[in-house]
Amino acid sequence: MKDYPVVLSIAGSDPSGGAGIQADIKSISACGGYAATAITAVTVQNTLGVSGVEYLPSELVERQIDAVMSDLAVDAVKIGMTGTVPVIEAIARQLTAHPVLYVVTDPVMVSTSKDSLTLPEAVDALCAHIFPKSHIVTPNIDEASRLAGFRIGSVEDMDRAAMLLRDRYRCAFLVKGGDLNADSTSTDVLCDLDGVVHFTSERVDTVNLHGTGCTLSSSIATFLGAGRPMREAVHSAISYVHGAIAAAASLRIGHGHGPLRHLWRED
Repeated sequence: MKDYPVVLSIAGSDPSGGAGIQADIKSISACGGYAATAITAVTVQNTLGVSGVEYLPSELVERQIDAVMSDLAVDAVKIGMTGTVPVIEAIARQLTAHPVLYVVTDPVMVSTSKDSLTLPEAVDALCAHIFPKSHIVTPNIDEASRLAGFRIGSVEDMDRAAMLLRDRYRCAFLVKGGDLNADSTSTDVLCDLDGVVHFTSERVDTVNLHGTGCTLSSSIATFLGAGRPMREAVHSAISYVHGAIAAAASLRIGHGHGPLRHLWRED
């Protein structure tokens, strides 16, 4: 049923519930999808930061993906924290064995609290094996700067990076501008096969931004899986995340970067 898309999230686990698999399940469900999961890593983290990461064996990750893909009619796959080269290679094998129309990749390199979540050697493997199989990749400013090879300091730089990466990997890139020092607005830049489009949102004065990237990428996957065109899916996902940030602004869950209010539409 295209109005109830099945979305497989391949990502790490966050015990505090604000990011990773837990955020993906909430956002996929809130956006009208059915969430299935394959866990790549178990993290020790909360709203204050990450204090430990245990990457799962690649064989176990691969078996989880195969178990889901061989049974469920998966409409879209969201890839988040991958961590290691063997895990990335396992994911790529499964995407070849079980092709899906939409793959959304969030190249998780660091957490909201700036803790490293991906081994350095895994970044090249992600570019080589996962990006070419992706429909859209959603890096933040730091990630896009690393991938493009130059420091992004303006919306014009975001445009240039998004176009460069789109041409290099032949898939759409959404460069997220939330971390860019700017005025009262935040601009996200999408470069797809039709060109560049900007999505501008009013900034919300809050520290509750834990899991924002996970939430955005999984909601994009859900809307794509439901059959929406690329730009409509991205616009709907950005609007959903903005609402989740605004609804969480007055909440106090934890002592650091609190989570979003994923079910804000039900309030």
